Amino acid sequence: MNKEQWGSRVGLVFAMAGNAVGLGNFLRFPVQAIQNGGGSFIIPYLISFLLMGIPLLLVEWSIGRFGGAFGHHATPFQLHRMDNRKIWKYIGVFGLFTNIAVASYYCYLESWTITWVYHSIARTFSGMSGVEVASFFDSYVSLQQHTIPVFVWFLCILLNTYILSRGLEGGVEKVAKIGMPLLILFGLFLAIKAFFIKEGVEGAINDGSVGLNFLWTPDFSTIWSAKVWLAAAGQIFFTLSLGMGSIHCYSSYVSKKDDIALNAMSAGWMNEFVEVVLGSAILIPIAVGYLGIDKVIELTKFGGLGLGFKTLPFLFEQWGAAMAAFAGVFWFGLLFFAGITSSLAMGTPVMGFFMDEFNWKRKSSAWFFGLLIFVFGLPTVIFYKYGVFDEFDYWAGTVALVVFALFEIILFAWVFGIDKGWKEINLGADIKFPNFTKYIIKYITPIFLGVVFIGSLPGIWQKITNVEIYEKIASATDANVIHELEKTILFVNGSRLLLVFLYAGISVVVYMAYRKNYAK
Repeated sequence: MNKEQWGSRVGLVFAMAGNAVGLGNFLRFPVQAIQNGGGSFIIPYLISFLLMGIPLLLVEWSIGRFGGAFGHHATPFQLHRMDNRKIWKYIGVFGLFTNIAVASYYCYLESWTITWVYHSIARTFSGMSGVEVASFFDSYVSLQQHTIPVFVWFLCILLNTYILSRGLEGGVEKVAKIGMPLLILFGLFLAIKAFFIKEGVEGAINDGSVGLNFLWTPDFSTIWSAKVWLAAAGQIFFTLSLGMGSIHCYSSYVSKKDDIALNAMSAGWMNEFVEVVLGSAILIPIAVGYLGIDKVIELTKFGGLGLGFKTLPFLFEQWGAAMAAFAGVFWFGLLFFAGITSSLAMGTPVMGFFMDEFNWKRKSSAWFFGLLIFVFGLPTVIFYKYGVFDEFDYWAGTVALVVFALFEIILFAWVFGIDKGWKEINLGADIKFPNFTKYIIKYITPIFLGVVFIGSLPGIWQKITNVEIYEKIASATDANVIHELEKTILFVNGSRLLLVFLYAGISVVVYMAYRKNYAK
C-alpha cells in the first residue's frame, strides 16, 4: 500500500507552490497583460482569482485529502469515492490524461532552459545580432542542430524520472525546497537589474521603470471585453495548475488533521506573488528598456516564448560579458526550476494511481511514467514545426483543464453536497473562511466556469476545423508553402487522434483497476 507522506508543511507548501509556479508565470503572464489592457487586466485577473481560483484550490485540496483517506492518490477513484456512479471515475481520467499529455511537451520546454543555461555560460550568443539569436532558437527547435535537442530532452526526462523515483520527501520535496528559494532569488536579482536600467547606459533607450509603467498603465476601454475576461480566467487556470489532478494528488498525502485551507492559501498566494510581482518585473521592463514600446508590442504577438528565448539572450549581451553570463544563468535557471517543479507534480498522480490500484513499486511507477512521456512526447519534439507541440498544449493544457474543473465543482458542490464539502474544507483548519465562501463555491464558481467554457466554444470550433491553416492555404501562392501547410493539417489531426487514444487507453486501465479492486 502507498503510505508515503510529506516530510513537513514547509516542504508541502513549497512543492505545491512549485507545482503552480511554472514557465507561464514569467513568459505568459506579462504578455497576456500587455495584450489585454495592461494594468486594467489585473482587475478581471484578481476577480477570477477570488471567485474561481481560490474556490477551486479549496475544492481540489479537499477532494484530494478526502480521497487520500481511502488510499486513493489519483482523481479517478477520488471522484468515485465522492459518488459511486460510473461516470465520475471516467471524468477523473482527466486527472491522469492531462498530466501525461502536458508533461510530454513540457519536458521539451525544460530541456530548452538547460541548453540555454549552457549557451549562456559558453558565451554562444556573444557577438550575435538579435536576428541571429532568434534564428539560433528557430534552428534548435526545428532540429536543424542535428540530434542535440532530442538528446537534451531525453536527459531531462531521465532527470525527472530519477527524482520521482526517490519519493515525495526524498525527491519532490527536496527539489522544491531547493528550487523555489533559488527561483525567487534569481528572479529578484533580475527584477532589480531591470528596474535600474538607465536610458543611454549600455545601449538602453529607456529607463527600466518605463517598461513597468507600460505594463501596468490601464486601458479601461478593454475592461468589459469578453476576450479580456476569458484571457484572465485562462491565466488563472494556467498559473495555479487547476483542473490537472496534481493538486489532488499532493493533498492526498496530508492527514485529516492538517489545515488544507491554510496550505491552499499559502501555495496560492506564493504563486500570485511570483507571477504578479516577479513575473511582471523582468521580461517586459528589460525588453522595453532596449527595444522600445512599439517593438515590444510587435514581439508580444508571438508570445512569451519568443521574447524569453529569442530576445532576452541578445539583450543580456548589452550588459557586458560577465553580467550577460550571470543574467543568462539566472534567467534560464529560474525557468528551469519553474519548469521541473511543475513537471514533477505531473508525475505524482500517474505514479500514485499505479501504486494504489496495481501495487506497483515507486521506482517501477516512476520509470513507467518516464516511458509514457517519452512515447507521447516524441511527436511533439520531432514534429514541432508542424504544430503537434501546440496541439498538445491547447487541448491538454487549456481545454481539458476547464472541462475537468467544471465537472469537479459540480460534483463537489451539488452531488457530494456543499454541506459535506464545506465540512471537509474546514476539518482541522486553523483559519476559517466566512460562510459566504460556501455559496461562492456552490453558485458563483460553477457559473463563472460555465461562462468561461461557453465563451471559449467559438475558439474551440475554429481550432477543430483548422480555420487558420486553411486561410493560410487560401492566401498562399508558393506550392512548397501550400504543401507544408497541408502536411501541418495532417500532423495536427494526427496529434488529436493520439490524444484521444491516450484518454481512451487510460479509461481502459481505470476500468481494469475497477474490475480488479472494487467490482462485486
